[in-house]
Amino acid sequence: MSIFLHMMEHSHQATHFFYHKATGLKSIISIHDTTLGPALGGCRFVNYASEEQALKDVSRLSRGMTYKSAVAGVPFGGGKAVIIGDHIHLRSREFFREFGRCVHSLGGAYITSVDMNTTVRDLKWVKETTPHVTWVEGGNAADAGNPSPMTAYGVYCGLKSAVAHQLKVDSFQGLRVAVQGVGAVGLALCELLHGDGAELVIADMHPDKAQRIAAQFGAQVVDVQSVMYQDVDILAPCALGGVLNDATIPRLKAKIIGGAANNQLLEDRHGTMLNDRGILYCPDYVINAGGLIKVYYMVAALQTKTTFDMGQAKQHTQGIERTLAALFKMCASDKIPPHEAASMMARQKLNEAKQAQAAGQA
Repeated sequence: MSIFLHMMEHSHQATHFFYHKATGLKSIISIHDTTLGPALGGCRFVNYASEEQALKDVSRLSRGMTYKSAVAGVPFGGGKAVIIGDHIHLRSREFFREFGRCVHSLGGAYITSVDMNTTVRDLKWVKETTPHVTWVEGGNAADAGNPSPMTAYGVYCGLKSAVAHQLKVDSFQGLRVAVQGVGAVGLALCELLHGDGAELVIADMHPDKAQRIAAQFGAQVVDVQSVMYQDVDILAPCALGGVLNDATIPRLKAKIIGGAANNQLLEDRHGTMLNDRGILYCPDYVINAGGLIKVYYMVAALQTKTTFDMGQAKQHTQGIERTLAALFKMCASDKIPPHEAASMMARQKLNEAKQAQAAGQA
């Protein structure tokens, strides 16, 4: 795999590789685009099967963050970090302090946050060696820097728009929703949907956790292999990406797909396949932007030394419902699938920003 050809193909600005012998840290930080501001994106800690797989993942995720920021209307570029290895055995204070030094070496071009298998506690350790991290001191440390509840709230708001458009209803009452992955975001989404009368079907890689959550919400538990193919109104992927592909799409029964997972489409053409089957796809970086929006207000509060305003972040996140309504209207008028409409929205905002910057420099 040619790294430079890969970067050129997707217009990435920079890819940084880090290794630290004493702690065993192996990390890649990808910066896709900084037109709108410094690149922001979480750090995920995964024992990838290969370095090539890690590079592909971090590259796709960073590009998704660029588009997510553009559509959500926040002044950030797109970036992402991955740490390669066993997140249980390698995790330590010094490990994350070293990762913080890696982030700091980029001079603020990249701001890190939580992602898969990283926690708010990890961020606190990272912040010991760099200020370029989302973290709010004080309050409930478990919630202060955690974007997961707001991500779930954004998905919930976006699904309201989807059911209104596709099912012509204004409530989740009686709708069947399959939630794939009930981690921090999936659990919060289940709580919101259950509160509005949805019937839940859930699956998780940790069956004991799924059973506990099922008891809490009266949900049906199925195995992780079959959850995508349940006879439901909505499928909410909230785990790994790439789940919408040649093998899975022909077997789907859901009428709507919208969840918190990043990179749900294995390839862009799979968005067209969904559209051809009459399945309404809510582009992931549009519907799952709530966490990013919260992070924006957190960073702004840190920079201005003011109090983080959760209400303002929540109000901004509610706009995801309106954004998706406009996107679905665009799809109908232009006869294009949602993933293409979302890309057009994002590119238009980036182009407008670049033109404004060029005019300011003239």
